[in-house]
Amino acid sequence: MENPIVKVEHLYHRYATQWAIEDISFEIDHVGVVGLLGSNGAGKSTTMNIICGVLKQTSGEVYINGVNSLKDPIAARKNIGFLPQKPPLYPDLTVDEYLRFCAEMRLVDPKKINRAVEETEERCGISHFKGRLLRNLSGGYQQRVSIAQAIIHDPKFVVLDEPTNGLDPNQILEVRHLIRGIAEERTVMLSTHILSEIQATCNSIIMIEHGRIVFSGSVEEFDSCIEPSSLFATFDFPPLPEEVTRIEGIRNVEVVGAHGLRMWYNGDRDVVKTVVRESVAHGWELTEIRSEKSSMEEVFAKLSGKSK
Repeated sequence: MENPIVKVEHLYHRYATQWAIEDISFEIDHVGVVGLLGSNGAGKSTTMNIICGVLKQTSGEVYINGVNSLKDPIAARKNIGFLPQKPPLYPDLTVDEYLRFCAEMRLVDPKKINRAVEETEERCGISHFKGRLLRNLSGGYQQRVSIAQAIIHDPKFVVLDEPTNGLDPNQILEVRHLIRGIAEERTVMLSTHILSEIQATCNSIIMIEHGRIVFSGSVEEFDSCIEPSSLFATFDFPPLPEEVTRIEGIRNVEVVGAHGLRMWYNGDRDVVKTVVRESVAHGWELTEIRSEKSSMEEVFAKLSGKSK
């Protein structure tokens, strides 16, 4: 049986007297993009820094492709590519010089450095800027170079911390496309608190709040982890809101357009059958009725304990 790409067991870390994370455990055994989601200060950066070997945990174990990161940190880091929130760029180097330096630092075989640099530049779409100083690149291309340094040594696991932060909409789309391409062959962990990034890029989500994991699963499971609490219905002859609120279980009603009603209910799934029966009995001529899924923002607020 193959080792999971990442295995985290009972991870704890404390700064002075305050616990930043407590009992973080998860496994990742597939390629694709995993979103590390959470509010600012939730513990995402601490978790990432420990996984990447930047920070030593108070207790717990991290395995990268079966290698214990504390017992053999160099072997573990050979399998990790890391892009921190503030990219580690040297503005007075050219793209070629910088990536060559990163390859040497990552212990790439000297005989393979030229090829590694060329292939990485091609993959990240920066070959035409290989001789340009980093300081003279746009923000989007600097971010491409930053991602290139994270994959120059062909790691199995790549961690990206807020990789689209500060980019314009076109640059964001380009970086998303690049990340999805990288994730076709390896596991990418994308840390963010921006839900649109999760929706656009990720296959699965690990959410941390107050230093603990509050959700782990697919994006689809995240979307549906809160039971829907509203119905949307259209009628040829829509009833008045006060008529609908008399139905047992309906808490509130909002008129939507000329024929639509949004109905908030108490969670009883039989309320749909009741609305259908009442429509037939009163001649409302129901044409559509469906449950409305909670938005990602609502799910995020609920899991983070900030829903109203």
